[in-house]
Amino acid sequence: MTDNITPRSTGSFREVFLAFLWLGLTSFGGPIAHLGYFRTEFVERRRWLSEARYAELVTLCQFLPGPASSQVGFAVGLMRAGYLGALAAFIAFTLPSAIALVLFAFGAAWLGGPMGDGLIFGLKVVAVSIVAHAVWGMARNLCPDRTRAGIAMVAVWVVLAMSGPLGPVTAIVFGALLGLWLTGSAHQTITSEDDADHPVSKRVGIASLSLFALLLVGLPILVLTNDSALLAVTDAFYRAGALVFGGGHVVLPLLQTETVAPDWVSADAFLAGYGAAQAVPGPLFTFAAYLGTVIPTGFHPLVGATVALLAVFVPGFLLLVGVLPFWQQARHWEPVQAALRGANAAVVGILGAALYTPVWTSAVISPMAFALALTGFVLLTVGRVPAWAVVMLVTLGGVVLL
Repeated sequence: MTDNITPRSTGSFREVFLAFLWLGLTSFGGPIAHLGYFRTEFVERRRWLSEARYAELVTLCQFLPGPASSQVGFAVGLMRAGYLGALAAFIAFTLPSAIALVLFAFGAAWLGGPMGDGLIFGLKVVAVSIVAHAVWGMARNLCPDRTRAGIAMVAVWVVLAMSGPLGPVTAIVFGALLGLWLTGSAHQTITSEDDADHPVSKRVGIASLSLFALLLVGLPILVLTNDSALLAVTDAFYRAGALVFGGGHVVLPLLQTETVAPDWVSADAFLAGYGAAQAVPGPLFTFAAYLGTVIPTGFHPLVGATVALLAVFVPGFLLLVGVLPFWQQARHWEPVQAALRGANAAVVGILGAALYTPVWTSAVISPMAFALALTGFVLLTVGRVPAWAVVMLVTLGGVVLL
């Protein structure tokens, strides 16, 4: 099965920036919810890439260290409008939450009060509708037979049985092995659109991987020979972004070790910032902007925020750019395609498990919350109401109900 995808050459920085800016302002619910929003926007609505290609990106980014949802967004921007598109996707998706957390660090806790609580409640509920819609659509396309539906179910069991980032990675590994064993005789077409959808050459890929390793090894050495607080912050946040698998909440203990243990930030200030990070849209990695603002570096707090934010995101993006050209070649091999069929089915299971926890368990806290989430799901699937309109309606419903 192939999709009618809009060619990458029609993309522009402005187009990608505006698309991701809306998502950066409205994508609540954590990385799994973000993947649901991305699928609705770029697979269903804009048709920038196929369902299978999107699932491949999700699979690849689940294996790499770093913020998985931001890496997927970065890759979508790259495929749509080249390196400028990747930059546009990163800036637009990251900036709203980063600005909000910097303001919080300066004392602008503007999300308090009953109205703010109702707003957050509604946005959590709409994440249930978005993720459920993504599971429904991806299951129809990526689990069209009993074998792949069974693989998805196995993935649900694995993720729910194993806590932490090992669950999704283990599920994808099992899915790939089962796909190689059970779906090897199936045929999957790689379209010409899919084959030429990013501009990364092998030379650039090797350079990117080399730079990733050089910074990971070189920054600690520079810190030992230099007493710059800003350089120490760069090293700490780069290491956290480079070594975290699973993204999102998994980076928090690493950041706590890097910032609270050396007394850069108090435990109370760290927890206050973490609470604020739960209340803003976009990637949880923007918590780094808050920490960079409150850590005394000898420079203006905005400099610290910018350095910390870039340092925590850059390693994941360097790895993605480094791996993409080799992945592009490997995905043509029939054994890899068979493994991908199983891995893509596992991604559906991972998304299904995440629909229960943390998305459902954190949002559906009453019968009325369930009714509100179901309303959003029906509007998306049956009514085909645009996602932005569903976000507004369900969020308003959350304010009214709470």
